[in-house]
Amino acid sequence: MVRRLWRAYRGSRLGTRLALGLGALSLLAFAVVGTALTAYMRDYLEARLVDQMKLAQVVQSKDAAEHGTVQRKPYYGWYTAVYDVSGSSAGLRKPADVPSDPGALTALAEEMADADEDITRTVRIDGRGPYLLRACEVEPGVVLVSAAPLGDVENTMDHLIAVQVVAFGLALLALVVFGRRMLRRGLQPLSDMAHTAHGIASHDLTESAARLPLRDPGRDGGREVAELRTAFNAMLEHIDDSLAVRAEAERRLRRFVADASHELRTPLMSVRGYADLFQYAAANEPGEREKHLARLRAEAARMGVLLDDLLLLARLDAAEVETPLRMADTDLTDLARQAADAFRASHPGRELTVTAPAEPVRLRLDPQRVRQVLDNLLTNAAVHTPPGTEVTLRVTHDARAARVEVADAGPGIPPADRARVFDRFYRVDKARTRDRGGSGLGLAVVRSLVLAHGGTVELDSGPGATVFSVTLPPGGAVADDLP
Repeated sequence: MVRRLWRAYRGSRLGTRLALGLGALSLLAFAVVGTALTAYMRDYLEARLVDQMKLAQVVQSKDAAEHGTVQRKPYYGWYTAVYDVSGSSAGLRKPADVPSDPGALTALAEEMADADEDITRTVRIDGRGPYLLRACEVEPGVVLVSAAPLGDVENTMDHLIAVQVVAFGLALLALVVFGRRMLRRGLQPLSDMAHTAHGIASHDLTESAARLPLRDPGRDGGREVAELRTAFNAMLEHIDDSLAVRAEAERRLRRFVADASHELRTPLMSVRGYADLFQYAAANEPGEREKHLARLRAEAARMGVLLDDLLLLARLDAAEVETPLRMADTDLTDLARQAADAFRASHPGRELTVTAPAEPVRLRLDPQRVRQVLDNLLTNAAVHTPPGTEVTLRVTHDARAARVEVADAGPGIPPADRARVFDRFYRVDKARTRDRGGSGLGLAVVRSLVLAHGGTVELDSGPGATVFSVTLPPGGAVADDLP
C-alpha cells in the first residue's frame, strides 16, 4: 500500500507534489503549534487549580488545628483528609471525606512526612477519574491532604483539542486547495514550455529549409522562470541556426556533387569518344592517331587538374584532417615576380605591371600554395577580360599585415555575381566554354588557401576596374622581417 502511494506520488504533476509537500509541512507545523498550545493551556489550568487548592487549604488547616478534622465541607467533588504521621506511617483521622479507596491520599501523606515543603501529585482514583492531590503540614505530625477533580480541566482540554483539529484541518484543506491553484498558476509558464517542446518534437526537423515556428510567449512567472524562458528561446534560436547551417551545407553538397559530376562528364565523354575512334581504320592513320592521342592527353590532363582542385578543396574543408600546408620562411615579393614571369610566358599578348617593394617581404607561408593563389588570380584576369586589357600585380606590407592585389581594367563583375564568384563551379559568363572559361574552381581554391593561411580575400569591382585583394594576417609574418 505504501509503495503504491509512493508510486502515485512520484507519478503526479509537480504542482500536486508541491501542494502535498506544502500540506505535509503545514501539518507538521500545526501539530507542533497545537501540542505546544495544549501543553501550555493544561499547565495554566492546573496551576490555577493549585492556587485555588492553596487558598482552600489555608482555611482547612485552621479548621483541622481547631477541631482535629475538617468540618467545613469542601467544594463539590473535592476530598479532604487529616492524617497523623508517625515515622513512615500515616493514620487517617475520622470523620473524613475520602473516596472508598483512600490509598492515593494515604501514600501522599506518608511521603509528606519526609518532605520539607508541600507536595502536589496527579493521580487517577478508581471510579472517579483523574484528581490533583496536594498535601501540606498543619502542625508537626499532622498532614492535610486535599484532592480536586481534574474533570473540568480534561473537558476543557478535549474541547481545545477538538477546536484545534477542526481549525487546523480546515486551514490545511484551504492551504492545499488554494496553494495548488496558486502553484498551478505559477507553474503555467513551465507547462507552456513543455507544450512548446512537444510541438518541437512533432516538428519535422528533416525538412531542409524549415525553421522552428514555435517560441515560448513572454508570460509572467517570476525571475527564475524568466531566466529559464530566455535560455529556452535561446536554445531554439541555436537549433534554428544549426538547422539553417545544415540545410545550407546539404544544398551546397548537392550542388557540388551535381557540378562535379557535370564537369567530369564532359572530359570523360571526350576520352570515350576518342577511344571509340580507334575502332575505325581512318583513325589509325599516323597523322590522325597522333592528333587523337594529343586530344586524349589534353582531356586527361584537364581531368587531372580538376581532380587535384577537388581533392585540395576537400582536404581544406575536412576539419579532422590536418591542413595540407608546408610552411616555410618565404619572400612574398619573389613569389609575385615568379608568378608574373609565368603569366607573361603563357599570355604573351597581355600587359602586366608589377609593383613591389625593393626589400624582401618575408612571411611564414606555403610557397607552393601561395604561388597557386597568385597564378589563379592572374589567370582569372586573363580569361575574363578582353585581349589587351592591362593587368596589375601589387605587393604592399606594413607592421600589421602583407597585402597582394591583382587588378585589371576589364568590364568588371556584375553586382548580382559578386557574392558568388568564390563559390565552387560558379562562372560569371555562363555562355563561355569550359576550354576557355575553366571549371569555376579557381577562385574557390584561392579563398580556401587564403583562409587556410589565416588570411582574407576581398573583391572590389566596378565598370573598368576589378581588384582582388589577398591579406595575410600578422600571425603568418616573421616579426623580425616586418618593419
